[in-house]
Amino acid sequence: MSALRLNILKKSLSNLRTRTLSNTFVRTPVRYQASAAAMPKPVEQDQSPVTTKSPTPSPKQPSSSRTSDNPENLIGLTGGQIFHQMMLEHDVKHVFGYPGGAILPVYDAIYNSDQFELVLPRHEQGAGHMAEGYARATGKPGVVLVTSGPGATNIITPMQDALSDGVPMVVFCGQVPTSAIGTDAFQEADIVGISRSCSKWNVLVKDIRELPRRINEAFYIATSGRPGPVLVDLPKDVTASTLRSALTSQPNLPSPVIAKLASQLYPHKDLGTTLNKVSDMINKAQKPVLYVGNGILSSPEGPKLLKELAERADIPVTTTLQALGAFDEHDRKSLHMLGMHGSAYANLAMQNSDLIIALGARFDDRVIGNVKMFAPAARKAEAEGRGGIVHFDILPKNINKTVKVTEGVEGDVITNLKYLLPTIKKAQHSQWFAKIDQWKQKYPFTYCKDNAPAGTMKPQFVIEELDRQIEAIKENVIITTGVGQHQMWAAQYIRWRQPRSFISSGGLGTMGFGIPSAIGAKVGQPDKMVIDIDGDASFCMTAMELATAAQFNIGVKILLLNNDFQGMVKQWQDLFYEERYSSTRMYNPDFVKLSEAMGVRGLRCSDAAELPKVMAEFLAHPGPVVLEAKVDKAEHVYPMVPAGKANHEMVLNDTLSLEEVHDF
Repeated sequence: MSALRLNILKKSLSNLRTRTLSNTFVRTPVRYQASAAAMPKPVEQDQSPVTTKSPTPSPKQPSSSRTSDNPENLIGLTGGQIFHQMMLEHDVKHVFGYPGGAILPVYDAIYNSDQFELVLPRHEQGAGHMAEGYARATGKPGVVLVTSGPGATNIITPMQDALSDGVPMVVFCGQVPTSAIGTDAFQEADIVGISRSCSKWNVLVKDIRELPRRINEAFYIATSGRPGPVLVDLPKDVTASTLRSALTSQPNLPSPVIAKLASQLYPHKDLGTTLNKVSDMINKAQKPVLYVGNGILSSPEGPKLLKELAERADIPVTTTLQALGAFDEHDRKSLHMLGMHGSAYANLAMQNSDLIIALGARFDDRVIGNVKMFAPAARKAEAEGRGGIVHFDILPKNINKTVKVTEGVEGDVITNLKYLLPTIKKAQHSQWFAKIDQWKQKYPFTYCKDNAPAGTMKPQFVIEELDRQIEAIKENVIITTGVGQHQMWAAQYIRWRQPRSFISSGGLGTMGFGIPSAIGAKVGQPDKMVIDIDGDASFCMTAMELATAAQFNIGVKILLLNNDFQGMVKQWQDLFYEERYSSTRMYNPDFVKLSEAMGVRGLRCSDAAELPKVMAEFLAHPGPVVLEAKVDKAEHVYPMVPAGKANHEMVLNDTLSLEEVHDF
């Protein structure tokens, strides 16, 4: 490239103005949290006190185009009213939040709004996890509205959780007036500084004229690329003041033109050449495996393209925890989940495969085991020029981060799959599937079914009974979990068949995630049955959100596996710490009485013979309900890949014996 050409491009980059977002938003009627089968509303005293509302000043009605496209239409509105208008333009139907002094101008402005609904949790952490569940169930960003100081800091765990798992979430928090920032004012916290490491982007809005633009930027950044959480800090004087003059509302983001010029200035690996190499590798592979992560769910097209690739190239498919449901587990090609507590046959297939194709997965430590001993057969094939590891990921930084790959394909996984598929030849790998079928027969998910102590059941049996009773309606069921043994049993013993049907905390592993995420999922998908599979320790961390479900008639179902322990930690103490149960025994409340005290139906079962009947009653109940299942506290989750071991060195259930199963 000539020096003159280079200078012209650089000048263009510096002078080009950014463009507005091209998104258009369609307003639809408000959807209520509870389905038609929801329980009757709680008695009046459980609701907010009855007051005589004075009319809230109505924001100016937008013109036929989006109001923020012409920010002068917002002149005369308060910051709170601008917030309301911008939520309408971004098609927000539900907001999860907890009010406080610093954010009251916003709450007051939306007091009489019938355009979207506010869901009041019992803790700001609950609001964050509700927003995550909503986003995971709908594909749309979850919106959180909290106050300053502790209200804002309480949202940090959900933000980190959303960042770890790629969940779009937009957090708005109150802040002390701009004149008081830096004075250690009451409920002041530097939330922009605090949240910097757990958000994709954050901003302090110091001028009401910036508010429309900053809100537009927040929604764009939360949902573009790899989704994630963003935070907008709103000082009270900004939301309480009135807009007198307008600034542009156009997001200050790189436009497609600038991106194209930048790619010319800083050329990277040619995508077409890379995809041709990948296609050639797939067409020549003898023992390929598709290793699929959450990125495949970034578009409704993802699972369809995955199925087409698997069928055309005759490739088995294994998914991460977060991608469960992306591929129908009733399909013979399914290897189910892989990793530390994944299926033995998935782990063995990965270790024996000559070509691993990773789609929207990040080679997490819980998936790969000992990195030096990961995928030895693929490494051998790579050295011989006939295979290796291919990684499709939207984040370039993830490629070669933990596992060195043969070919890295940067960019949107769905788009790149569309380019790849026409080049893939029809194939048949009958010998490879015959070997996999042998592993499936020898090393299934299993447990000792007949030795549960009196008054308890096997937790796996409880999950299997749930799976049996919901099998016919799985397209209308969403399951969330807390974090612990119950999470892994749910992943193992339910056959996942539908995208976005499994919602759990993966990267951060946040106990207490189950109940609030189920509430958020039910709010977003009111016509679906939403079930939280939880453990007693995880349940107790956010049990107060049952009151939220009762107040708002959110018909979630909680299947509570109670073993009176922090089960997964106890398992490690059993295996590696000589059964020294340091701080892992739980002294639990009566969960049925606790549920009923919060306005939620409570059920209990401790007899395997009675479980089918009680489970049916649990599933048929129209409102929020908790079923406590008393389970064997000695039960462990198997398979298990111990820390530092390779995936083929997993520990199996006592009824199984791992033979020499590799040829590398």
